[in-house]
Amino acid sequence: MEAVQKAGSGIVGAGNGRRVRRAAAALLVGGVMLLGTACSSGGGGSTDAKGGGGSSSASDAPAKVSTAQLTVTPADGAADVAPKDGLQVAVAGGKLTTVAVTDKNGKAVAGEIAADGLSWKPTEQLTVGTTYTVNAQAVDQAGLVAASTSTFTTLTPAKKVATNDNIADNGTYGVGMIVSVNFSKAVKNKDAVLAGITVEGSDGTVAKGHWFGTSRLDFRPENYWKPGTKVTVKYRLKNVEVAPGVYGDVDKDEPFTIGRYQVSTVDAATHMMTVSRGGGDTQSVPITAGNDQNPSWNGTMVISTKEKVTRMNSATVSNVKGDEYDVPDVPHAMRLTTSGTYVHGNYWGSAFGKSNASHGCIGVSDAKGGSDSSAAGKFFNSSIVGDVVKIVNSKGQTVSGDNGLSGWTVPWSKW
Repeated sequence: MEAVQKAGSGIVGAGNGRRVRRAAAALLVGGVMLLGTACSSGGGGSTDAKGGGGSSSASDAPAKVSTAQLTVTPADGAADVAPKDGLQVAVAGGKLTTVAVTDKNGKAVAGEIAADGLSWKPTEQLTVGTTYTVNAQAVDQAGLVAASTSTFTTLTPAKKVATNDNIADNGTYGVGMIVSVNFSKAVKNKDAVLAGITVEGSDGTVAKGHWFGTSRLDFRPENYWKPGTKVTVKYRLKNVEVAPGVYGDVDKDEPFTIGRYQVSTVDAATHMMTVSRGGGDTQSVPITAGNDQNPSWNGTMVISTKEKVTRMNSATVSNVKGDEYDVPDVPHAMRLTTSGTYVHGNYWGSAFGKSNASHGCIGVSDAKGGSDSSAAGKFFNSSIVGDVVKIVNSKGQTVSGDNGLSGWTVPWSKW
């Protein structure tokens, strides 16, 4: 890195310059006096009354110093400086000409000098736990340069928040995939956190963030993703103060891919599910939905997990009415909501295509232990996490956006 201050300019080195010039003047005076003594014929009394050759007042004139006064905040040597809004350079009696801020590796911090030339601020966040060097220059009205060099260190966070999402690096998901980010502590500075996470597709599609409470932030585009889109989740949270004294824990990129198109619509009134795979390819599958006591949710939901076999127990689900149940080997289960709604195989019933007989789930015909050749097995094998399952004409209420990955039920204008 080039030094910002030139040798001998402004206030830096001004005192040394005066001392050098005064020493030179003293030598000159001394030299004249010695010469007069050597040429004298005696006693040294031949020096004239006006001081002989000793007139050196011009060389003793004080050096000119810039009237520009630089102020760098934080002060030189400061520690535990906040990475946001902790750095500023200002000048009085002049205009800033150059401000260079670099870390120990020489990486520059972007910033701008104000239009009036009186201040400079960074345009990017500083990094926590990092030492920075600030070199600044200013000139006064006479063109004299003032310079300043200082260092400071940003704080090392004592507390961090853990960040977790539902994306696997380089995974493949359905067109309805919603990125759901959860934080281990309540987030106070929501706007700062939101600015620190971006979700964008290779086709330019941008997913918008929506807060559910203080510790969950979901991202989705306005419409379903296009098949084949490469999506990247970018985290830049390490320097973000998510709450007073608490900082983010991650700076990384997470890529994933949108797979083929599959959107299924369950009609609770006709007891049928229409599976659309794009290009006019559709399939009708007989189903049974939630009964009148336990109607299925209406709304657009997304498959969040897939389990070949799982246990379902009414004791783990709230507000179940009627007979209790405990099925230890439910086959081909795909979760739609956190409250317990699944599309799953059913080997114990016979209401498919006829009536609604479940406790809220969508049941599809299957064999005990699960059969790949059954309707449930085929649907399970054709489905991936992120596929859309939309339920219509149920007697139940509309699912809330934070019940599973159901954010598609929230209007875009309110997202």
